[in-house]
Amino acid sequence: MAEFVIRLADERGHVQEQIQSAATAEELRTRFSQAGYYVYSVKPRGLTGTARKTKLETFLIFNQQFLTLIRAGMPILGSLEMLAKSQKNANFSGQLQNIAARVRTGESISNAFEAQGAFPLMYTTTLLAGERAGNLEEVLGRYMSFQRVALAFRKKLTASLIYPMLLITLVICLFIFLITFVVPQFAKLYDQIGTKLPSITLFMLALGTGAQHYLIYIVPSLAIIGYLLWRWSRSEAGADRIDRIRIRLPLFGKIWLKYQVAMFARTLSTLLSGGIPLVPSLETAARSITSRRIANSVTAAVTSVREGQGLAKSLEATKIFPELSTEMIEVGESTGALPQMLNSVAEFFEEDVQTALTAALALIEPAILIVMGIVVVVILIALYLPIFSMSNAQNFRS
Repeated sequence: MAEFVIRLADERGHVQEQIQSAATAEELRTRFSQAGYYVYSVKPRGLTGTARKTKLETFLIFNQQFLTLIRAGMPILGSLEMLAKSQKNANFSGQLQNIAARVRTGESISNAFEAQGAFPLMYTTTLLAGERAGNLEEVLGRYMSFQRVALAFRKKLTASLIYPMLLITLVICLFIFLITFVVPQFAKLYDQIGTKLPSITLFMLALGTGAQHYLIYIVPSLAIIGYLLWRWSRSEAGADRIDRIRIRLPLFGKIWLKYQVAMFARTLSTLLSGGIPLVPSLETAARSITSRRIANSVTAAVTSVREGQGLAKSLEATKIFPELSTEMIEVGESTGALPQMLNSVAEFFEEDVQTALTAALALIEPAILIVMGIVVVVILIALYLPIFSMSNAQNFRS
């Protein structure tokens, strides 16, 4: 007998986590399912969850091939074994082989994927819903549609940010070059001349000389600070603090918030369409969101939903969701078309994010160029001002 950590919910939606003994994870899942519980996950006790994750593009290609084979009438086990052999990624191939071995022994496909600890929670939850409803093909198709839309939207955002990031990188590199290479050369020149220098020139020369001398200490210090900030951002408190700052940013804060709301709405719509109850869908969606503030707000709303309050009112009480999103969700609840309305919320906010981001970048790109020009002009004026002063003084004497 082995020990497993089982996460489940009763008929009232109360979620609990227990440690139970069973011969296999599938046996434990079946035992609690027959007792009327909704089983989220069953994991071996002590599972670390540090398995390497597969790239999203590779995972989507696999699922497209897997769905095609199933629709063609090929058994699930045979499809998994065939796709495991065709994978170029050795890590992903090994995971699929392990999944196939588990399915061969009678374990469910959702539990076999979940045991790897490397696949999205939404995916394993979707598989579980498909198994229970007997429509695995349909829920896999919905998941594929969701991921294709999400991936396409993410690529659009990334493409929009490439040019501004290149400009910012250029400004930083140019500033470092001027300060660490050009300015020290002028410092040597003015030392030889021995003339009195303006304050702005003295400041610039001191900055350049100091940067050149202490560069060997500055770079490692910045690297250490960056690493510590990264570690802090991975903690619960750090991630929450960073997300709060991100949401409060002028201009980009609202864009980030709307993007996360759109992802939440599309995730929840996909889960509900797959036949998963509202409370488990909300919890899965909350754990799938990047924004900690929105995830915590959704988790807080789950308590109100369990007590019988509507989803729209529960989300509105968190004071984080945009008013328009809760109004649209309320309409979906009242008409019995919540999944469809959530999909409309996602589409509306995705389009809004794209429009707002395009407008913001149209303002930021010239602003970056202006800042770059000002920086270069100030540095050049500070360096050449003494030369101009000496030239004017010589002309005056003559």
